[in-house]
Amino acid sequence: MKNRMSLIVMLALCLGLATPARAAEYTEVNRTASQISFTFQQFGQRVYGTFSEFEGTLAFDTLKPEAAHALLKIQLASINAGSPDANDELQRAAWFDTATYPVGLYQSTGAEALGGDRYKVSGHLTIKGITRPVTVNVLLKAQDGIGVFDGEFILNRSDFRIGEGEWAGNSVVSNDIHIKFKLVAPQR
Repeated sequence: MKNRMSLIVMLALCLGLATPARAAEYTEVNRTASQISFTFQQFGQRVYGTFSEFEGTLAFDTLKPEAAHALLKIQLASINAGSPDANDELQRAAWFDTATYPVGLYQSTGAEALGGDRYKVSGHLTIKGITRPVTVNVLLKAQDGIGVFDGEFILNRSDFRIGEGEWAGNSVVSNDIHIKFKLVAPQR
């Protein structure tokens, strides 16, 4: 009986009756449904913030993740760190220097499938004219023709000269900034 079942499975595979892997392509980011947020510690208290203005482009095929490409442009002046005073301070030269560097940019260079709809996306992040490699862990949740790309990474703010002068170091504001994003894209 076991040999008979094996024979049936082999015939189904040979005849193409087995279900093939399903391809899904995502190319447009729905800005309204997407979000970029961050958390950090200030005087030992957790602070939450967001960027409200950004745009993204995406070329992602689940069957060819190695060919994926993503570009994310963040308007740094759109930061909301919880208070008008904090938001104003973060515009200044010691922080984001938005008068000189208004845009933060992430551009992917490749993606690797890790299994279970998880991917490791490599790329470059540019803030204040400084570009550093950044690897992002991403989970793709696909449902009803919509792909939700949830990702996160830790940004070391001193790598980008964010928080210089009296703000340098870890004593007032943590050096590690936890970045999270949710990019929503319809399946194509």
